[in-house]
Amino acid sequence: MAPGRTAISLLKISRPGFWLTTLWFYLLPFAGRDMFSNPAFWLGATYVCFPLGLLLYGWNDLSDARTDALNPRKDSWLFGARPDEEMRSRLPALIVLVQAPFVIAFVAIAGVKMVFWCAMVLATNAAYNTLGFKQRPILDILNQAGYVLVFVLASWLCYVPQLNLPAMIFSGLFAMISHTFGQLMDVEPDKFAGRHSTAVLLGVRPTKWLLVVMMLIEAALAWSYFSGWYVALFMLAGALFFIFDASLGPDHYPIWFSKAFFIGWNIIVLITMHFIWRFGVFQLSA
Repeated sequence: MAPGRTAISLLKISRPGFWLTTLWFYLLPFAGRDMFSNPAFWLGATYVCFPLGLLLYGWNDLSDARTDALNPRKDSWLFGARPDEEMRSRLPALIVLVQAPFVIAFVAIAGVKMVFWCAMVLATNAAYNTLGFKQRPILDILNQAGYVLVFVLASWLCYVPQLNLPAMIFSGLFAMISHTFGQLMDVEPDKFAGRHSTAVLLGVRPTKWLLVVMMLIEAALAWSYFSGWYVALFMLAGALFFIFDASLGPDHYPIWFSKAFFIGWNIIVLITMHFIWRFGVFQLSA
């Protein structure tokens, strides 16, 4: 495969449609701090987009070839690639090659604790992709709490205080909500491929009610702890949507809805990114 085609394939595998959300997470610990002159900040911001995405989703693609072949959402810049056999054979080495300079730089900047951080990222992904958490209902959702490691990276790399515990719990649960919604969109191809996700086990409508419960918990957390009270209203609005959806909505989301939802979500993330950083919305209320 030509270098240009390889680069394009790697970019698609890293799921650029998810970069803004991960970057949004990365910004939370900085809450009003001017980090833009700090090279370590930009190194971390770059890493959580392409290199981390390549590690997370490339590893996932290696073990999901059969499922992805049946999934009409795949082979897109929003929802991930569908790498061919040649790319899958080269992918592990390419993932390592992309990670190596960042790991070396992280250790040089922040010390050997960054080796532990990398080990935790690898362990989280190994649990999901190699130990089979993705095939075990509930564990497949709980595993998504590993996204809080993005906060640890930001704190350790740039020597800023760690994000507060309520915000970490909120964000971990938010990652679980996002993953559960993704399972809803993939429930038919997953079922056909024999994958035992939480959504497949529970069924579409019970899974939507699970999302309602998780969003109400998020709303309660936000209302109780954060200075940005409107976060609670946003989660409440999400819960109301899924109450309606669980009661009257379809059992299968059409592709156009999935694309429109994720494009809309990325627009929201982009619009709110500066606001969330500037005003420390997820800081504890007085």
